[in-house]
Amino acid sequence: MEEVTLTPKGEIDIMVEAEVITPDTFATKSANEIENLVVWQGSHELPLSGFFDVKGKGGSSAGETSIIIEGDVTRVKRIGEGMTGGSIIIKGSTGMHTGSGMNGGEILVKGNADAWVGMEMKDGLLHITGDAGDHAGCAYRGSWHGMTGGKILIDGSAQSQVGGGMSGGVIEVAGSVQNFCGIRQNGGLIIVNGDAVRGVGAEMNGGTIVVAGSIMNFLPGFEYADTEIDLTFDDIVCQGEFMKFTGDYALVGRNKGALYTSKNANEDL
Repeated sequence: MEEVTLTPKGEIDIMVEAEVITPDTFATKSANEIENLVVWQGSHELPLSGFFDVKGKGGSSAGETSIIIEGDVTRVKRIGEGMTGGSIIIKGSTGMHTGSGMNGGEILVKGNADAWVGMEMKDGLLHITGDAGDHAGCAYRGSWHGMTGGKILIDGSAQSQVGGGMSGGVIEVAGSVQNFCGIRQNGGLIIVNGDAVRGVGAEMNGGTIVVAGSIMNFLPGFEYADTEIDLTFDDIVCQGEFMKFTGDYALVGRNKGALYTSKNANEDL
């Protein structure tokens, strides 16, 4: 496997659109060819070398190419967008749309991630060691279908609308989430090991959500079905006693999803 190292040059004011930073695009290219790839900053087309020092070369294919970003890139958007193989390691926090439309390979973010990470993701692994912003694994505005496959791991907490429109794959959040987790979910699995604020599973018509902590404001469109102990989903085990609800019955004539929440943390339900 060949390795390409990108080192950020100073601070970026206007955000940079850099969907070219993928193993697919870097594959077979020399350092000079990678430096000359075009990114957008506002209305201007600029070379990648205007923002990064480049070392190394791409491999024979996406799967044989590894990209290491040495530092914070919170002002850089769309890193890893649509990638099909290989790996990206970001040694710092990252900007919006990281891993959007990802279709294979692995991205490791050693920090926080801004909004829309893994948007409409199809396959691969996206691992964030810090917190994630709004819309992780979500559908884009105007679309009904979010993440369809792959896995997103968030070691910290996430903000609102995690997995919105999700129809496949797995999202696991080690911490807590804010509002409308799993809104319009129709498939796949979301696991929140902490708490949720409100609107969990709103307009849900399929899939599974597990909240191992408390849900502050529980939706009235869910009906109690059963109590289960130690949930198992393939290689994922959620230990404890969980109340199972089905819903969202606010959607008349539609399929229902499953919402599990901790019995001990939600004694008022």
